[in-house]
Amino acid sequence: MKQRGSLSVKILLLAFLNVFLLGLVFFTLVRVQLRLDFSSFLLAPARDRILSVSRQMGLQLPVAPPASWNEILEQYSETYPAQFFLFDDEIHQLAGKPVTLPPDLIDAIRHFRHRPTLHGGLPPPPNTSPALAVIRSGDPEEYWVNVHIPIWSADRHEERHGDLIWRFPSLWRNSFFFDYKPWVAVVLAVIFVSILCWLPLIRGLTRSISQLTRATGQIAEGHFDVTLPIERSDELGQLSDSIHRMAQRLSGYVVGQRRFLGDIAHELCSPVARIQVALGILEQRAQENQADYVADVKEEVEHMSSLINELLAFSKTQFSASTQLTSVNVAETVRRVLEREKSDEAQIETDVAEDVKVLANPDYLFRSLANLVRNAIRYAGNAGPIMVMAKNGSKEVFISVLDSGPGLPESELENVFKPFYRPEFARQRETGGAGLGLAIVRSCIESCGGSVACLNRSPKGLQVDIRLPVAHA
Repeated sequence: MKQRGSLSVKILLLAFLNVFLLGLVFFTLVRVQLRLDFSSFLLAPARDRILSVSRQMGLQLPVAPPASWNEILEQYSETYPAQFFLFDDEIHQLAGKPVTLPPDLIDAIRHFRHRPTLHGGLPPPPNTSPALAVIRSGDPEEYWVNVHIPIWSADRHEERHGDLIWRFPSLWRNSFFFDYKPWVAVVLAVIFVSILCWLPLIRGLTRSISQLTRATGQIAEGHFDVTLPIERSDELGQLSDSIHRMAQRLSGYVVGQRRFLGDIAHELCSPVARIQVALGILEQRAQENQADYVADVKEEVEHMSSLINELLAFSKTQFSASTQLTSVNVAETVRRVLEREKSDEAQIETDVAEDVKVLANPDYLFRSLANLVRNAIRYAGNAGPIMVMAKNGSKEVFISVLDSGPGLPESELENVFKPFYRPEFARQRETGGAGLGLAIVRSCIESCGGSVACLNRSPKGLQVDIRLPVAHA
């Protein structure tokens, strides 16, 4: 059987896949934008913050004595998630803890010597980028950023230019560069809004489809008086109306067919009975050379009478809408069945506890078991013992009739419960009936609120299982 999945789960998975793909696109965009280039729009705020802090330090350092520069840089290191170092034009360290600059950073500093500088703490001229570079180096990796700032000579009479070096242990996890919180809030807001938009749609669709599924399942089981409380103006509403009309039409067809079969069977009873009476009289008056012909006609009429009786039984189970269910002792019913259906050609064994009771119609259960035992004797009576078993479950009683015959083709296991259906090997009158026996069994058992199914045994044989509700004391 093909695996089925919940539609709501599929839609939710699709929605989350949509969010995942959006997140993947966003992540790719971030990875592209968070390259080591401050011209990207995601790092532009970090560039502005670095320039702002560097400008502030460019204003503070020239007015402070050089001996206090280490202390000033240390204070900034405590305030911002970076370490600060100050170098002069010759790339000699002026302040900060002793450090060896990566060669790539030294090359970048020399390359940017001609770029605009933060003179006097002022921003660079319009339409130009400041002399700011970011380098990734070391193992573990560290990030280095340099900004040109003004410094003063020892006598404070000559303005000189230096490089303020920032060293970050991490760039992408550093909120100074990129603050994830607003983006996480945006993503959560998108998910929340998506759920608000999708959830009512999903619930409405799945609720309507579930109602349609239950209704069609009831129709498939032969219950056509279904109600569909679906008030929609979309395609599901139209489908609901169509299913309701279909159920009404099918109910008319099936009820008409059942009534026709019942009426035909009932009307045939009287003429067949009169024919049997006439044959009885004819049999008494027939000459010896005519006795065989009368016996053949009598056999045919008896066969016709049995077919009519089966039709009447099937019609009765089909029209019994309100079947009276009572507590029925299975062991006692099985004994009555075996007294009636026992045969010298078949060995029948039972395994039914005396306390097994089901909620069923006594006549329907008797007729069902009698038909199953009769079929087992007819098709597998000489193949081995026939077993009738019953056991209690938590909510159901399981009754099984097992034989050791040839079984059935797998494709026939469900078809044998259809009215008038007979397998190829059972189409002769000597070995098969009218094809109503198992149909009557299913009708009787389903009228009692149970179910019936058959399966092949291994290595050979057929097993018919009946499930009926447990009769609680």
